[in-house]
Amino acid sequence: MGDAFIRHIELLGYEKRFFPSQHYVYMFLVKWNDLSEKLVYRRFTEIYEFHKALKEMFPIESGDINMENRIIPHLPAPKWFDGQRSTQNRQGTLAEYCYTLVNLPHKISRCLHVVNFFKVRPDDTNPVTDSQIKKPEVFLLPKDAKKNSTDITGPIVLQTYRAIADYEKSSTSEMALKAGDAVDVVEKSESGWWFCQMRNKRGWVPAAYLEPMDGPDESEEQEPNYAGEQYVVQKSYTAVEEDELTLKEGDTIEVIHKLLDGWWVVRKDETTGYYPSMYLQKAGEANTSVKSELRNRSAPPRRSTIRNAKSIHKQGRKQISQETYRRNSKKYLQSQRNMKEKLWNKANAIIEKNEQEENKPKAQPAVPPRPSKDLILNRCTESTRRKIL
Repeated sequence: MGDAFIRHIELLGYEKRFFPSQHYVYMFLVKWNDLSEKLVYRRFTEIYEFHKALKEMFPIESGDINMENRIIPHLPAPKWFDGQRSTQNRQGTLAEYCYTLVNLPHKISRCLHVVNFFKVRPDDTNPVTDSQIKKPEVFLLPKDAKKNSTDITGPIVLQTYRAIADYEKSSTSEMALKAGDAVDVVEKSESGWWFCQMRNKRGWVPAAYLEPMDGPDESEEQEPNYAGEQYVVQKSYTAVEEDELTLKEGDTIEVIHKLLDGWWVVRKDETTGYYPSMYLQKAGEANTSVKSELRNRSAPPRRSTIRNAKSIHKQGRKQISQETYRRNSKKYLQSQRNMKEKLWNKANAIIEKNEQEENKPKAQPAVPPRPSKDLILNRCTESTRRKIL
């Protein structure tokens, strides 16, 4: 493999730390060309020093010679005192800066200065802390951060989950678990892979191996929607279990139940079954590089494959059989057909009635009776009377 380079940099948010003194660090998820994903922390003063050095390395592209040639994005200088408000308000600008930086010509975006700055450091995996000092507060950036970065008003307490069984990672971007390990969930992906952190470790973990500390999390899962949402298969999959579906790339299906472990119940005609959500794309939705990369990964394990009798998932989770899904799907589809037939029959009846009204012969006006001779003589003029007589 060639030299390492960065494919994408995503700003996740920032942390408020209290050791050795109160300060703020930004959290970046850095995605590399070997498909690994690393979490790094950088203070804004470091980012600004990096930015100044980059401008010195590329004076033409930074606009020092001619402003019309500038392609390196702008970055505001740090304030004399960077507090929480300035840290928070700067997120939109910083997210845009990282996006533009990675998409600059390769001589800039893949230079050693950029690569080395975003490489994982020892303090990224093992941040300096003190058990006597308050735990860092995490502020996550919302999905629509460019528009609503000022909406973050307080610390977001990450949800803590417990591993219900041992998990051996299969790639460098994943994190191994032992049964009973407690992890903080940073991001929950619909694919069934969740980004977690545990002490000095961070990585992707299958949601099927995690359960909340307090009780079953089935309330987070949506109820089945038998109307279905139309999706298009982006990657073929051959069923391994009896309750899974085999589909080919390009097939159009309907998703009727979205589950947290990334295995959704889909309907093809009147057949239902589980299918990996990471291989599906909503009909009419544009493809993205992130989704394309995701489909290169293997599907996460299903919850039904995790054997642990002590798991609270087994105690409270509602189990719906494929027979129930199929039966309710058939009922829904039949009710839709019946409704269409009723509407069709009603429409035909209205059309037929209108046609009958149009074809019905119109009523003719009644012919008035002829007046009698005496009535004529009584009402006519003297001239007319002389003519008749």
